[in-house]
Amino acid sequence: MSSSQPPITPEQLAALPPDFQALLRAVIEYYERRIAELEAKLNKTPQNSSLPPSSQHPHAKLPTNKPKSNKKRGGQPGHAKHARPLLPTDKCDEVHTLKPIECRRCGTKLAGCDAGPLRHQVWELPEIKPHVTEYQRHRLTCRGCGASTCAELPAGVPQGQSGPRLIAFSGLLMAYFRQSKRRTALFLEALLNQPCCAALTVKMQQQVTQALRPPYDELVEQLPTQDQLGMDESPTKEGPNKAWLWTAVAGAFTVFGVRLSRAATLVEEWLGEAFDGVITCDRAKMYWAHGRLQWCWAHLKRDFQALVDSDDGTIKRLGHDLMRPTCELFGLWARYRDGTLTRRGWLRLMQPIRQDIDVLLLRGAFSGNARLKGMCGPLYDHRDRLWTFLEVEGIEPTNNASERALRHAVIWRKLSFGTQSAAGSRFVETMLTTIETCRQQNRSVFDFVTQAVADHFAGQPAPSLLPRV
Repeated sequence: MSSSQPPITPEQLAALPPDFQALLRAVIEYYERRIAELEAKLNKTPQNSSLPPSSQHPHAKLPTNKPKSNKKRGGQPGHAKHARPLLPTDKCDEVHTLKPIECRRCGTKLAGCDAGPLRHQVWELPEIKPHVTEYQRHRLTCRGCGASTCAELPAGVPQGQSGPRLIAFSGLLMAYFRQSKRRTALFLEALLNQPCCAALTVKMQQQVTQALRPPYDELVEQLPTQDQLGMDESPTKEGPNKAWLWTAVAGAFTVFGVRLSRAATLVEEWLGEAFDGVITCDRAKMYWAHGRLQWCWAHLKRDFQALVDSDDGTIKRLGHDLMRPTCELFGLWARYRDGTLTRRGWLRLMQPIRQDIDVLLLRGAFSGNARLKGMCGPLYDHRDRLWTFLEVEGIEPTNNASERALRHAVIWRKLSFGTQSAAGSRFVETMLTTIETCRQQNRSVFDFVTQAVADHFAGQPAPSLLPRV
């Protein structure tokens, strides 16, 4: 609030008619509340809200208490040397034997061989040029009936001029390496000597989507059978419309979906009524009707930090009281996860923390403060969703798995500003699913996409993205 003199003194206010005084006080209270709300929004940071870290300028981050080091950048004296190991000689494409002709001191002619010569290897890119295969389809005329017959292309040969590896590579340039269609075409022409235009990249995008759709649908069908899923969503664009990019992370695969709504329709479409596992998520209500929930403690910690940052003494005090057991919770979880604490010991140490947090939430719900009541009341009413990770083994207290899965997609969205059509959205969800699932299973995404495109051209079933036994 401004410290300048108010435009009306208490004496002047008292001289006004009672009805006008009440109206003026109501207006003042309204704008005081409005100013407080706007100041609270201005004070939001990635540390005390769900704002992404990229929304904050690097120089705006709070300084750390870590003392500045006087060491220079780079490797320090005495550190272990890291060098690329040499390839075996028989794996090299060329080997040049170099022998000195004469002694470097006296000039005497030298002969013989060194049993252990110094080996120096130089890595270089080969000349890159497309491999072009021509199929000459002869058309022959029958001497009996006069009809002409043209030879068919062999099975697996595409009708267009792009082969499976080129199509897979182009699709990964656009999805994995986040290049636009024009830059993808420019890369193919400038570096690979492959004639290409933006329209051709669109065609290859559609071919990749068609080839990968069966493995994608197979993963979607497996979602209701999973014991646990991490789910999250992020805003995006589809043409002029606002859309949402959803993700569901299972133990061995991940599924993405793009829809024009943030409602629970996609969750119902994916999980149906058969799902009885655990969903780890934030507190968004679209997940409430599906399975058992574990609310993310990383989100809760940021919400508690927002209480700590408040100017209201009551809110700040409860924020500090909630932050202390929350930090203890994360410390114990780290010890349990790295194996230095047994599950029995971890559960025993977590019991007083659980009791303290439940009591503090109850205190906030009955504090009389509107902000604390609005946050702590629902948390206390649904407090069982805070502690599922204590009761079900294998559940994590945070939704970090789905947050990490979304990170690549969010960076892609910032660069591309979303998609321009429903077909583009299908390409994005299919490719993101393939990329993240291959990463989880330690499989080559390029080999998988290439094989899927080749099978699509040959009319064969696509390879599966389900984990290999």
